[in-house]
Amino acid sequence: MGHILTTEQKELVAMVRNFALKEVKPHVKELDEKGEFPMELLKQAFNMGLHCLEIPEEYGGSGLDYKTTAIIFEELAQVDAGFAISLVTTFVALRSVIMAGNDAQKKLFADVIVPGAFGAFCLTEPNSGSDAGSMRGTAVRDGDEYVINANKCFVTNGGVADIFVVFASTDKSKGIKGISAFIVERNRPGITVGKHENKMGLRLSNTTDVTFTDVRIPADHLLGKEGTGFITAMNTLNISRAFVGALAVGICQSAIDEAVKYAKERVQFKKTIGQFQAVQMILADMEIQTEAARQLVHHAMILMDDNKPVVKEGSITKTFCGDTVVRVTTDAVQIFGGYGVSKEYPVEKLMRDSKVFQIFEGTNQIQRIVIAREMFK
Repeated sequence: MGHILTTEQKELVAMVRNFALKEVKPHVKELDEKGEFPMELLKQAFNMGLHCLEIPEEYGGSGLDYKTTAIIFEELAQVDAGFAISLVTTFVALRSVIMAGNDAQKKLFADVIVPGAFGAFCLTEPNSGSDAGSMRGTAVRDGDEYVINANKCFVTNGGVADIFVVFASTDKSKGIKGISAFIVERNRPGITVGKHENKMGLRLSNTTDVTFTDVRIPADHLLGKEGTGFITAMNTLNISRAFVGALAVGICQSAIDEAVKYAKERVQFKKTIGQFQAVQMILADMEIQTEAARQLVHHAMILMDDNKPVVKEGSITKTFCGDTVVRVTTDAVQIFGGYGVSKEYPVEKLMRDSKVFQIFEGTNQIQRIVIAREMFK
């Protein structure tokens, strides 16, 4: 089923698939075991312009629509979701700038990224996860500058980003209405990057703490007005959640492909296991769930391309895709049996990669609260 692609989309997908299979896939197993960031491979992705897909053409990017971008990243995630998310994360930061920034700020951000760089989105703190509004980081106005002090954690691309979008409180007394958003370049004094997290999954992506200690930035690096940062963050995440779904679908498709291949080869009781209805039922459910997830992703992308709000739809997509990828990869391991938990076979990695999709960009429990609130509106 999938989706109907234009000629241009087919050409883009073919180009990305060829790159992912020939250049990235041969290295994934080793990089996953080492937990190593594939900088040289990502530089090849830069040469293809994959880091500029969402950057508007007037700022030197490709200016692709959300749906086309999602199709491309689903394709990359089939080979490795950690590799894909390293590129996607730049766009998470970009969306905050596009939504809340002025022309000069958009150009500032794009001018850093387009030559070949990463961006990062700094929202989460050690004591501020699902309750993002309780962040302790501060930004104090000092003449023509702001001074930022904040400790951000679980920052994807934290150790490799050249530019950050940072959220900090400019007025603690106002709670979430006192949170503001800022563009912060990596080369400013006072920025310290912590150790790379030794993660269960998505091990090709870079995840670190980033600490901002008396970091001074020009006042014109404030995105929007003071106190609008929380809204900017939430609007950014509404869009990003649908992209999380696209990556999850890529993992699902990879799990299906591996499970079907194995079911056609593995012989038990003088039959391939794919001939047994018990296995066929599992495979069929994997396909049903994945296709439903894919259609949710593309529905959300169509709405976003039409500038429609996706508060509820983004949460629905993220939740369904996050739950689906865990279920589908678990089923893939089941079909492989004992070999499914062996690192010699591919599906245990897919299962490890899947779990965080129920956690990041807002846990699936938080998403259900968001959905219910929207229903009552």
